[in-house]
Formats: sequence, structure tokens, C-alpha cells
Amino acid sequence: MSTTRDDVDPVTDRVHDNSWSASLEEPIHRDDEPLVIEQAIDAIEHTAAGNHVNLVTHGEHGHPATYLHAKLDERFGDAIAYEYVQQCGCGGHVTKVRAESNVL
Repeated sequence: MSTTRDDVDPVTDRVHDNSWSASLEEPIHRDDEPLVIEQAIDAIEHTAAGNHVNLVTHGEHGHPATYLHAKLDERFGDAIAYEYVQQCGCGGHVTKVRAESNVL
């Protein structure tokens, strides 16, 4: 049985008033780059100002600068600051995104 987008839980259901990590490297993310982008945006929108979220993206999409970072700039502008942290041993990538102001 395959997993579909309808089976995917939201990345979070609350606003985090602390720093946290969002896993965007589940098997469903491997084949659905738009879902990675959508859930990355959702994670940032659920991060209170002054905190950061570590977006852990699936390695199949490559470096997040090639598909994600421009989308974050487009959506949030100066309301966020991000930096690429590293590639994980499992092949995924970590981008640290700090909410400079409330983004909702």
C-alpha cells in the first residue's frame, strides 16, 4: 500500500515558542518536492518570533539552495533569516530558519 498526500500529517499543529525541528525527510517527501516546500513554509509559520526551526529535508532533492531557499525568500522576505547547517549522515539536509518577526 502506498502513501498519498491525504495520509500525511501536518508537520505541526501548534505555534512553537521555542526552537524546534521539522522532519521533511519521510518517504512521502522523497517523491513530492512541493510537499516539502509547503510543509517547510507551514513549519516557519508555526515558529514564534525570536525562535528557529531546523528544516530537515530529504536528500533526494539535493541541496535546499536549489529548490527551497528562493521559495522562502519569496514567501517571507526579511521576516526570516536562514542558513544552511549541514548534510546529515543519512543524506538529508538541515536549514536553520530564524523567525525574525511573526510571520503569520
